[in-house]
Amino acid sequence: MARIAGINIPQNKIVSIALTYIHGIGLVSSQKICKKLNITDRTRVNDLSEDQVLKIREYIDQNHKVEGDLRREVSVN
Repeated sequence: MARIAGINIPQNKIVSIALTYIHGIGLVSSQKICKKLNITDRTRVNDLSEDQVLKIREYIDQNHKVEGDLRREVSVN
């Protein structure tokens, strides 16, 4: 099971759809992430290599505010 940003994303879904399970990432953002990391439109999560999962995890950590940090910021605002 792939764990990204503290969320276990579904194994049998297409990557761009599965990334939307992470709070703060919508469909457009997930498609941009996949395009930036050269992940094809029809790749499923269970077909990703460990290296690809690591790249996704690092890209999200560096470029997006998600999950706990985002929830905390929204509640403070």
